[in-house]
Amino acid sequence: MEFGNARFLSKLFTPLTLCFLLLIVLSSPTSTEAYDSLDPNGNITIKWDIMSWTPDGYVAVVTMYNFQQYRHIQAPGWQLGWTWAKKEVIWSIVGAQATEQGDCSKFKGGIPHCCKKDPTIVDLLPGTPYNMQIANCCKAGVINSFNQDPANAASSFQVSVGLAGTTNKTVKVPKNFTLKAPGPGYTCGPAKVGKPTKFVTQDGRRTTQALMTWNVTCTYSQFLAQKTPTCCVSLSSFYNDTIVNCPTCSCGCQNNNTNPGSCVEGDSPYLQSILNGPGKNSYAPLVQCTSHMCPIRVHWHVKLNYKDYWRVKITITNFNYRMNYTQWNLVVQHPNFDNLTTLFSFNYKALTPYGSAINDTAMLWGVKFYNDLLMAAGPYGNAQSELLFRKDSNTFTFDKGWAFPRRVYFNGDNCVMPPPDAYPWLPNTAHPSIQPLVLPIMVLWIVLAFVML
Repeated sequence: MEFGNARFLSKLFTPLTLCFLLLIVLSSPTSTEAYDSLDPNGNITIKWDIMSWTPDGYVAVVTMYNFQQYRHIQAPGWQLGWTWAKKEVIWSIVGAQATEQGDCSKFKGGIPHCCKKDPTIVDLLPGTPYNMQIANCCKAGVINSFNQDPANAASSFQVSVGLAGTTNKTVKVPKNFTLKAPGPGYTCGPAKVGKPTKFVTQDGRRTTQALMTWNVTCTYSQFLAQKTPTCCVSLSSFYNDTIVNCPTCSCGCQNNNTNPGSCVEGDSPYLQSILNGPGKNSYAPLVQCTSHMCPIRVHWHVKLNYKDYWRVKITITNFNYRMNYTQWNLVVQHPNFDNLTTLFSFNYKALTPYGSAINDTAMLWGVKFYNDLLMAAGPYGNAQSELLFRKDSNTFTFDKGWAFPRRVYFNGDNCVMPPPDAYPWLPNTAHPSIQPLVLPIMVLWIVLAFVML
């Protein structure tokens, strides 16, 4: 029987079978797929609405809607690209511009704005003349998150396309959409023709609709966005003098031999000349030299303990000398957020990705015109707040690191946490176990008993 099984296995694992199994493994989903358990339905949807026909094409309004709860697109802004299905050109564009014109030498009269097969479009800057603007444009490519600022969670431009066909049957949908924000990280699916978008006039008495509409959905993956993390978490508490720093090399390591100039000392006399030197307009991080080398550190300090409440202080520190973080946000997961009582100097919104039954995740961000701008590294490069929680007698404890967060995100990126065994623990005198106190007393009793005998 065993011999028969061996012959069966030898036939099963033929070279052809092994190649087939290898093909299945290689084609299986990888870790770079975009899924966020705290925002499972978050995405950026690109809506392409054809509003009118022209002699050789159409005029369309392209709008990007950020349906992500806490992830936004910050400076230097988005870059949208695609590949034309035929030989289309962009005659003109309002509210944005193509980064390259391409080869338009075959046009003898009017020259198109862009003749590239794969154009890349960027937003215009604030202050653009009004005759070059449309609604939701000209914000330097910055799109805020849906929860934080829904009024500014979209960006639009108007494009006039030529050599494209002039009916719904002759127009071809572009392919290979790409979205950079500003670097990699987003993966876009194919464009899908859907129901034409409807528009209601300001007085609400008339509804019009697009002649043709297609949608593209783009999702984010931190694995694609950067090779290393961008933030880390440190911990401390009132009941333990230990300060648990960010893990060493959380976002990279100092190595002046292989990567000179990767960081700068905060007290360096050459700091200002370095900041004003080559690369001063670059968005590549220039961080202060630390053991963790992260642009952002989030510190969670268990500050006070009351009879029915306990208090936490959160401090966000910017170690990046080249970046002011506008409209920053923080997402923290902790089981006691269902009993958050008071919050100082931050805005708060509960995130309930698992339904209202579980309320353990909070989105925090700065107050407008007060601390919504996290300044670059330096004396003003921090923001802080205190949180007051009501205790739940069924769950509350300071033991085994329960008072510290489970996960922390800054601007949508998962921060590196210290290992659980490094968390500040309760000292022996405050530990529920009384064994360390009982043992000396028992020894003393035994000695006294022998003396009396």
